[in-house]
Amino acid sequence: MIELSDYLMLGGILFAISVAGIFINRKNLIVLLMCLELMLLAVNTNFVAFSHFLGDMGGQVFVFFILTVAAAEAAIGLAILVVLFRNRRTIDVEDLDALKG
Repeated sequence: MIELSDYLMLGGILFAISVAGIFINRKNLIVLLMCLELMLLAVNTNFVAFSHFLGDMGGQVFVFFILTVAAAEAAIGLAILVVLFRNRRTIDVEDLDALKG
């Protein structure tokens, strides 16, 4: 039987991997977006685990709203990324500092 602590440990490990990915790789914008999505999925894992073990459907319904916002965020982020690549010919975060006003 899988216990609540197992799910929470999995969510914590996924969250730590995503935070480490953000701090280790600050150059590639695609990897940064993937790390943010992994962070959201780690939080969703915890929501579903708590919802299941407490017998409340509120956490699982909340996950659907988070996934909807995450999908919209990913679509907008990738669209911005494509426009930046077409204009600057790079997705390196260090080279995108020209966007500062």
